[in-house]
Parts: sequence; C-alpha cells; structure tokens
Amino acid sequence: MGNKRDLLLCLLVLMVAMDGAIASHKWRPFNRSCFPPGFIFGAGSAAYQIEGAALEDGKGASVWDILVRQHPERIVDRSTGDVAVDFYHRYKEDIMLMKKIGLDSFRFSISWTRILPKGKLSGGVNPLGVQFYSNLIDDLLANGLKPFVTLLHFDHPQALEDEYGGFSSPKIVDDFVDYADFCFKTFGDRVKHWVTMNEPNGWSLGFGQGLPPSSTRPYILAHHFLLSHAAAVNLYRKKYQASQKGKIGITLVTTWFEPKFDTTADHKAASRARDFLFGWFMDPIIYGEYPKSMQPLVGNRLPKFTEAESKLLKGSIDFLGANYYTTNYAENGPSNTPFLPTDARVNLTTEKNGVPIGTTTDVSWLFNYPKGLRDLLLYLKKKYNNPTIYITENGVAEANNASLTVKEALKDSTRIRYLGGHLKYLLKAIQEGVNIKGYYMWAFLDDFEWNSGYTLRFGFTYIDYKNNLRRYLKYSAYWFKKFLLN
Repeated sequence: MGNKRDLLLCLLVLMVAMDGAIASHKWRPFNRSCFPPGFIFGAGSAAYQIEGAALEDGKGASVWDILVRQHPERIVDRSTGDVAVDFYHRYKEDIMLMKKIGLDSFRFSISWTRILPKGKLSGGVNPLGVQFYSNLIDDLLANGLKPFVTLLHFDHPQALEDEYGGFSSPKIVDDFVDYADFCFKTFGDRVKHWVTMNEPNGWSLGFGQGLPPSSTRPYILAHHFLLSHAAAVNLYRKKYQASQKGKIGITLVTTWFEPKFDTTADHKAASRARDFLFGWFMDPIIYGEYPKSMQPLVGNRLPKFTEAESKLLKGSIDFLGANYYTTNYAENGPSNTPFLPTDARVNLTTEKNGVPIGTTTDVSWLFNYPKGLRDLLLYLKKKYNNPTIYITENGVAEANNASLTVKEALKDSTRIRYLGGHLKYLLKAIQEGVNIKGYYMWAFLDDFEWNSGYTLRFGFTYIDYKNNLRRYLKYSAYWFKKFLLN
C-alpha cells in the first residue's frame, strides 16, 4: 500500500463496487495497490492436466494414466493427458508468458510417478523426473516467480492402487510420507510453500477418479487422506522447516452454501452442507475430530481417530488453500448431488423461484457469484480461528468452441468480469480481517480438464489444439497484467 490516501481511495472504489455502481472510471483505480504489501498474485495448474510426456523419460503410470485407457467413456471427449499441452517440453516458453503478465508465483503439482515410477523409494528414483522439476523450479526463481508446490493433485501411483488399493488402505500413509520426504529433501531449499494434496474432500467422493460415491468408501478414503497429510506435515516440521524456513498446508474445495429459503430447516441444511464438504477435513485439521453434525448421521461408518492421530492432525497446517468457484442453494431433503455424501441429507440447487443464483457460464455447475467468496472467507475466519489462507483456485471456463477463430476465442470477457468481481469481494474480506496472503487464478493454461477433457477452457492462455499447441494470451491475461502493474 502506498499511503493512507491510496488506502482510502481503494476503500472508496470497493464501496462503490459493492453497491453495484460503475467502478471503472480511470480516476477510481482498482489494482494490486489496493491489496496489502507482499500479497501474492499467481496462477495455477496440475501435473496431469498440463505436462503431457505421460509415457516418457521413465515416468510410471498414475491412476489417471490408467483411467483414461480403461474407461475412456468417463471422459466427455474420450481424450487423455498423454500430451496434454506439453508443458513438460515447453515450460520455459510458458514461464516467459507468466513473466509477461507479471505474476508473482506459479502453483503447480509434482507427479508422484515421475519422481518414483513404482510409487515407492524401494522401486527406484527416476533421475529425469527429478531433473525436470529441479529445472522448472530454478527457471521460475530465475524469472522472479515463487514456486507454490502441490505434492498430490489426483494422480497417485497406479502401482500402489494395484498393490493395496491406494488411499483405501492405511498402507498409503508411509508411502506418501516417503514421497513427501524425498521432495522436501530434494526441492525444499528452493520451495517455500508446500501443499500436501489438492481437494481430498472432493476426491473422496470420486471427483478425482471419476468414481461414484458409495456409503462407506468416501469416509475411508478421507480418513487415509487426512492421516497421510498429518504425517507429511509432522515430518516437514520436525525434519526440514527450521532449516528450509518454508510453510506447509492443504488445499480444500470450498463451495459456499446459502439456505434456499429462510427457514430453520434450510439454515441447518446449509450448515450440514458446509460440514460434509469442507468441515469433513477442516474440523479434524483444526480441532482433531470430525464435525459433530456428521457423527450421528454417518454413525459407525465414520472412522475414529486414535488419541495420537487426533493430536497429530490438530493444527497440522501453516495455511489453508481454498478453491472457490461458485455458490449453491441448500435445502433440507434427500441428497441429490455427487458433491456431497448422501448422509448429508441436503438438496442442492442453483436457482430459487426460477432465478439463477448468479450469472450463468458455459460450465453447468459454475455460476458467477463473487459475494459467496466473501461469505465463505468470513465463515472460515469465525469458525476456524482466522487461519492464514491462500485462494489456490478461482476461475471460470469457456466452452471449447471449434467454430470460433483464435482471434475470437481470445476475447474472454466472461473471465474478466468473473475475476474482477471476485477480487473485489476478496479485498472486502481482507478489510474485514480475514488473513488472506495470496490469490491464484485457475488456470494459467487451457488444459485437460479431468472428466471434461478438452471441452472446457479455464486458462489465461489459449492453447491452439489444431496448430501444434501454440500459445496465445487471452484478453483476461492482459487485463490481469494491467491490474498487476498499478
């Protein structure tokens, strides 16, 4: 922040914006100077979504490498991440684009099987994989970009799935810790922000693997995700944090839920929805136990933590990574969605009395409702003792419309409106005392969007899939560049 005058000006802009008035006059700037000193602005990605080289240079098979082959019908366009957008070979070019925009940081994930092809240290280390990530980190730092690294983003080793069922078995804890240990030891001298895993709360319900939820499996998976996270954090804090001086956390998906109607039943339903999606992981991490609302509804299918496990989990983050995209209405009634376990007994909708909750987008479940981000952040501040937060994902997609020319497709006004609105409400939350340290737009590049394949484009950077994956910055990237320059 430059001075008190700048702060007052930013607050004035924010007040005008919150009232829905025009906030784009040149004499009323809204830009990075409105945010606290040292606030990080970046963009994100995930290994399987962008790297490609899935079968090259000694990389082992992840569960996604196998899923797209064994169940191609689960991917809308029956595509794979074998080549993706070829970040593995083009990362230097992409870093130059990040620098051109003026990003402070790049969030990426490490592919477990590119480092340990068999999933275990005993199965051997892949030196070419280690060299790739080391080079990537060095090149980011050389260009003034902080690496923000996720250890696991949906792509755990197929070898461990075959051996003992992956995260359905407690055996995964030791193997995940060994993998994390290797990464801390090898890259921790340069990486100062670690995320143990991305969206394990959504993954437990089958989002990450395209699997339908069952009555017991989600809770078993979640339990082992939590234990793996806590064990990795414990290792980092005991063995590396003092010398490497980094921070470690976890990233959770954080849809906001509004009661559909102003009734006691719907207010309780919205609260249950928050507990069954977010509190499912955050309560153990902060308080050492599952949410009290979950315990009677799930009963003996909800695993129990031992006293030692509870102690290890409690306080096991230096920061929370929050992925926010949209808001839903929550209504008391039978669960109707894969976004929550059926035990939650919540009916989710995106409209009330025929009116959508926010502006519609090309993504069926994603409505532009930026106020939900502020509401979510104030809720986290109050319920979880104001943790340090990074917004690790926030963004919107266009449909991959083959009828558009590249020039036409670069004009992503929907994304500019989405990001501008969310950044304003993010600033409002900061002014209201929420401890937010950074914001990562999703995604830096158009990519393989999991079960949607290449049918959606979430990126700042347009990928021309018809022309050798050529890169073009979209209008939103230049808008963000201007935002960051001031």
